[in-house]
Amino acid sequence: MVATKTRKHETQSQEAPAGPPVASVAPERVTPMMAQYIEIKAANPDSLLFYRMGDFYELFFEDAEIASRALGIVLTKRGKHRGEDIPMCGVPVERADDYLQRLIGLGHRVAVCEQMEDPAEAKKRGNKSVVRRDVVRLVTPGTITEENLLEPGRANLLLAIGRRRAGDDHALYGLAAVDISTGRFSVAETDAAGLPGEVARLDPREIVLADTILDDPALAGFWRETQIPLCPLPRDGLDATSAENRLCDHFGVATLDAFGDFTRAEIIAAGTALAYVARTQIAARPALEPPRREAVSASLAIDAATRANLELTRTLAGERAGSLLATIDMTVTPGGGRLLAERLAGPSTDLTEIGARLDALDFLVDDPALRERLRGALAGAPDITRALSRLALDRGGPRDLATIRDGLIAARAIAALLDATPAPAYSLPEALAASRAALDTVDKSLSDTLAAALVEDPPLARRDGGFIREGRDAGLDEARVLQGDSRRFIAGLQGRYAEETECRTLRIKHNNMLGYYVEVPQATGEAWLRNAMKETFIHRQSMSGAMRFTTVELGELEARIAGAAERARAIETALFTELSNLVVAQAQGINAIAQALSALDVTAALAELAETRGWTRPIVDDSLAFAIEGGRHPVVEDALARAGESFIANDADLSGADAGHISVITGPNMGGKSTYLRQNALIVVLAQMGARVPARHAHIGLVDRLFSRVGAADDLARGRSTFMVEMVETAAILNQASRRSLVILDEIGRGTATFDGLSIAWAAIEHLHDVNGCRALFATHFHELTRLAERLARLSNVTLKVAEHKGEVVFLHEVVPGAADRSYGLQVARLAGLPAPVIARARTILEELERADLENPSTARFDDLPLFAAPARQPPPQVAPGPDPLHEALAAIDPDELSPREALERLYALKKLV
Repeated sequence: MVATKTRKHETQSQEAPAGPPVASVAPERVTPMMAQYIEIKAANPDSLLFYRMGDFYELFFEDAEIASRALGIVLTKRGKHRGEDIPMCGVPVERADDYLQRLIGLGHRVAVCEQMEDPAEAKKRGNKSVVRRDVVRLVTPGTITEENLLEPGRANLLLAIGRRRAGDDHALYGLAAVDISTGRFSVAETDAAGLPGEVARLDPREIVLADTILDDPALAGFWRETQIPLCPLPRDGLDATSAENRLCDHFGVATLDAFGDFTRAEIIAAGTALAYVARTQIAARPALEPPRREAVSASLAIDAATRANLELTRTLAGERAGSLLATIDMTVTPGGGRLLAERLAGPSTDLTEIGARLDALDFLVDDPALRERLRGALAGAPDITRALSRLALDRGGPRDLATIRDGLIAARAIAALLDATPAPAYSLPEALAASRAALDTVDKSLSDTLAAALVEDPPLARRDGGFIREGRDAGLDEARVLQGDSRRFIAGLQGRYAEETECRTLRIKHNNMLGYYVEVPQATGEAWLRNAMKETFIHRQSMSGAMRFTTVELGELEARIAGAAERARAIETALFTELSNLVVAQAQGINAIAQALSALDVTAALAELAETRGWTRPIVDDSLAFAIEGGRHPVVEDALARAGESFIANDADLSGADAGHISVITGPNMGGKSTYLRQNALIVVLAQMGARVPARHAHIGLVDRLFSRVGAADDLARGRSTFMVEMVETAAILNQASRRSLVILDEIGRGTATFDGLSIAWAAIEHLHDVNGCRALFATHFHELTRLAERLARLSNVTLKVAEHKGEVVFLHEVVPGAADRSYGLQVARLAGLPAPVIARARTILEELERADLENPSTARFDDLPLFAAPARQPPPQVAPGPDPLHEALAAIDPDELSPREALERLYALKKLV
């Protein structure tokens, strides 16, 4: 509930507004304030309107009802509309960010409408005048910049999508990813099949696109299923020509050639992004980098299903904790955390880039002292990119200036650390040398200026004041002294006047009517009126026994004291603007420093991770090799280590000279097949993002696409069963996997009839082997598939070892060559708590099935199996005949000799016998 607080609203008449809250309402039928609200709301129909009224942002009508439910605040009323109460609720301005965060998290957009003048100015125009207001920004999930609304380690991307036709039935989609909180601006192009995977890789907070793309039936399923807020825009003005002009105007260039060669779809997407940014930021202009083209082929392609299955950045439950990102993140800066997530989401396919990252990592692994000092210095580097963005948008505060100051000082210290290494700077690995060079892109004078101007720990908001150091501005120092020590100034002036007039009883006093005045005895005052003193001391008031005067100097001092706080605030505001302009003028260099610090943080963090966990450098080359020795699952290993247990490492070899190898994995449930599948996929991701890997040795031929089909889930919203979802994902793999791809498949075909599933799995393996030619891990409980090793040259069998002891099964989690002959499902079912009779009955059925000739269904005698036969029933026990008490009692009764009372008693007795 909103805290109770006095609301400073304008005075308005009690006339009830009539008509709906739209622009067509006749102004004379509503109050001036409500007419203004209706007009502004009509211009922002798709946003909740935060309408500033004094110390509160108010919401009316349906907006109030939505906000009341979403925020859990009290819904009140204000006046009437067509005879009904107008719903109203509000949030305090000083706590607005907290409520904005919750509304944005729910996918709402908010239009912030501020008072554009002092209410006193409105009163001067007349009683019916209303304070001028206007929307100063639209707050949407993809365009927030406030520090407390953003996740420090996660990019806040706005994704714009454009489209160009490449044929009658083919379209290409441009993607423009913009983060106005950091200035990032990248573009790429993909086809319809790759669009979901690219959206999953970027993980935007909001998607903006032309309404024609949103209405495209071919993408209807994807838009329906995505959880990302969508904002359609009218198609007008989103064509390639308009988009290119918008880009040139924004960056002040005559042509985009200087930024790279962009496709038509990419230009449309970039122009759409800028149009939306301009619409939401109104007059503010974010400090965006020029657009940078990212080829889709430059990163390891991972579709949305595979990302979910591998839990790269979030678990299947949607949590960060327990994901690969959470396990490997040892960064110490927000920018480093965002860059690590970006690299993990899009591992590189550029061998040169991968090698450069690994070389830099090795350098810091081999020099632990430098790594420790570097991480310590980086920990003091704040998030300068987001601070810079707020300053550029004029939403920054003194702490943002201090953030830039501290970041630049930290950058100088880090540069000195790198320069002090035993090897000269030019001998640093390429990636480290590039980061070191970027640390010099801003002149030292900027940080010196900020350090000299700002106090050590400034307040959050400009209006709080007190953030400029003493001595920076003489006028500010005087105003502060007057503001805080006015009594000393008055006492000094009083002492000087007393000495000059030789009147020891002269006093300077103050009241609300006269303000400050000089009071002297009546005789002294009358003498002043007769001599030259009257030129200096101006008579104000005569009292009984005393006279009061003022002086020009005293009046000026009084004015300075009265306006000291306002003058101090004005001077500090002007100095803030001056410093902000200095910072924004060097935005490009500051962003370069921020990127260098993030890259250094990621490298040092991965080096720390490798050293702490005992990870090794992988060999990544242009071959089709895939040889892992002693591989481990990083997330599971970390969890076991926290519990004091160790992980069982396993090998994997899918190497092939001309094409990839397929490994069919059989073994018990709970034996670790899924863990084994995932760990090998995660090792590829880590290697190609430029990290060391959890293995004794790893040789990986570059992987272009990573596919995973693990787990089972239905899609009820789209009318798909679990098996249908499985088949759709399997079809995507078989249709798209290339020789360079890595495929991991788990339990294909288990969602349908036994022979149907076995046939599909069999055919899928043959297709992977003969057509795709890719490296693959195929886990199954169809033991019949192990016979394919006799027919397919590049297929081998491995299994998870188990041991049995006194009827108990022990999972060893060790992968060895060979094939399993059973799955130990009954043992797992018993561990899960199935009733003992169910387990016993299942064991009987299993024994009968294993004896049947299931490989030749025509001769199998299913009717004879316990599965299809009713359980045998034991005949009821035979009981020897004996006397029947009921019959004996009935035989002993003669109805003709019984009285009514006796008959009733006998009836009760017979009932007891029954």
